[in-house]
Formats: sequence, structure tokens, C-alpha cells
Amino acid sequence: MTDSLQGAAYFPSIEKKYGRPIAEWKGLIRSSPLTEHMELVSWLKSEHGLGHGHANALVAHTLAEDKAK
Repeated sequence: MTDSLQGAAYFPSIEKKYGRPIAEWKGLIRSSPLTEHMELVSWLKSEHGLGHGHANALVAHTLAEDKAK
């Protein structure tokens, strides 16, 4: 899949809106005890105030990146 399909197209707006670099968001996702996609999306929304689309993009990209390793 291309980066845009995995959520990377949202990265500039995520960094601008929430004030954290993407690497920091990915670190939070990877350090979470949660492992399921929608659990992680819900966690980012409730604990960090992200919108659904931004949370989904971060989780999808991070999980795809980890799977490719």
C-alpha cells in the first residue's frame, strides 16, 4: 500500500493541530498495552483528544509499518 493509503497524507495536519511530531505519536501507540486497531483509535481519541480520522491514520500507518518489519 502507498503511504497515503496508510494515513501519511494526514501527518502534516496532525502535527500542526496537535503540536507533536509523528514520531512521538507513533511512540505512544507502540508503548500502549493495547494492540487492536480500534482500541488504539479510541484510546487516542479519549486520552489525547485526537479526531477519529487523525487517530485512525496514525494507528493504521504505525501498525502497517510494524507489520512490514
